[in-house]
Amino acid sequence: MKLISLNIWGAIVRDPFIEFIKQHKDTDIFCFQEVYDNSFKKLSSDQKDGTSGNIFSELKELLPNHQAFFRPVIKDEYGIAAFVKSDITVVAEGEIKIHLNTKHLEQTGHHDRNMQWLEVSRDQKIYSILNVHGLWNGMGKTDTEDRLLQSQKIRAFMDTIRTPKILCGDFNLKPDTESVKILEKGMKNLVSEYNVESTRTSFYTKPEKFADYIFTSLEIAINRFEVMKDEVSDHAALLLDFN
Repeated sequence: MKLISLNIWGAIVRDPFIEFIKQHKDTDIFCFQEVYDNSFKKLSSDQKDGTSGNIFSELKELLPNHQAFFRPVIKDEYGIAAFVKSDITVVAEGEIKIHLNTKHLEQTGHHDRNMQWLEVSRDQKIYSILNVHGLWNGMGKTDTEDRLLQSQKIRAFMDTIRTPKILCGDFNLKPDTESVKILEKGMKNLVSEYNVESTRTSFYTKPEKFADYIFTSLEIAINRFEVMKDEVSDHAALLLDFN
C-alpha cells in the first residue's frame, strides 16, 4: 500500500496542491494536517491570505473513491484528516488528545492537539495508522515539558496497539530531541534511516528544516520511502510504499 503524509498549509499553494491530489488520487491512504472545513475566516493570526477554508469538502470531491475522516481541534473547523481508499476496510477510527491548553489560545498556535488513529484492513492484513500535528508553542522545535508529555501520550497509546503501525505527520520537532527518541522506541524513524536533509520546501525560509516524520513498527516491510519534490506547501509530502 502507499501512504502520503502532508501538512497542506491550509491549501495556500492552491492550484499546485489541487493538481498534486489529482496526480496521486490512486494513493491508498492520505494523512493531512492543517485542514480546514467550513471555515471562511482566519482562525489564527499567523495564517496567510489564501487559506482554503473548505478544503476538506473539496478533497472529498477530488477523492470520490476514498473514505474521508476529519478530526477537528478548533471549533469543528480546523484539524487533521485522513482519506482511505474504498477498497480498504476501516475497522475503526478515532482520536486521542495529546496536548490540552485550558486557555485555548487560538491566536498563538498553542492550542489543543489531537492524534487521529485508524485501524485498516486489506487482504487479511491489519494496520494501525496514526496521524499527528504536534504542538507549536513559539519555542522552536526543541524539547519542552509539554512536548515531552505529548510524546509520552503518543507512546502510551502506541504501546496498546498490537497490529503493525505507522505513525506520521508534522511533529514540529528536531530529529535530535528526546521527544523524537521517545517515539523511536521499537519503531523505525524513516527520516533518520534514509538520511533525509530536510522535510520543508522553498516556501519555508526559516533555518530549521525538519518537522515531518514517518515512523513504522519493525514488522512493516518498506518498499519505498521518499521526501517528494512537489512544492505544494511549506512542508514536503512524505511517501511510504509498504506491506
